[in-house]
Amino acid sequence: MRDGDGSAVSDPGDVADMENRDQGPARAGLEGGQTEGGRAPGGHAGGTLAHGGLVDITTTGRRTGERRKIEIALHNVDGRLFISGMPSPRRRSWLANLDADPHLTLHLRDGAGSDLPATARVIDDESERRSIMPAIARAWGRSDIDEMVLHSPLIEVTLDPEG
Repeated sequence: MRDGDGSAVSDPGDVADMENRDQGPARAGLEGGQTEGGRAPGGHAGGTLAHGGLVDITTTGRRTGERRKIEIALHNVDGRLFISGMPSPRRRSWLANLDADPHLTLHLRDGAGSDLPATARVIDDESERRSIMPAIARAWGRSDIDEMVLHSPLIEVTLDPEG
């Protein structure tokens, strides 16, 4: 199996279906649907953007420049969109790709079949991570928030304006 930049996946935390297999549902179960400043737009109502779930993202490989697609969990926390993963001290290739080029395509699976251009912001600040991770931990049925704050990837996804 390969991850977002073509390297072999050695950590199942890189692929959302593996992440969530033993960790409960990918849904954040929080209210969403707001429309401003990276908020989930009502036009993609009720589905993945409003509640979270499995999506695919396409990034650009930082070394190859090739487009790389992975399956991953999207979370809606108070109307803001986040992608995270299981704790691991190893930096994920998809995260390094987004560090190099924050543009991505968010592929929704909730019947809309939408491919949405978006921009990622890697969240490294510990206090910001500590404010977001409890909601993601609850969605996965986890209680190791300190470990997640230290070792889970975390990005905020902002949908690019259409047109």
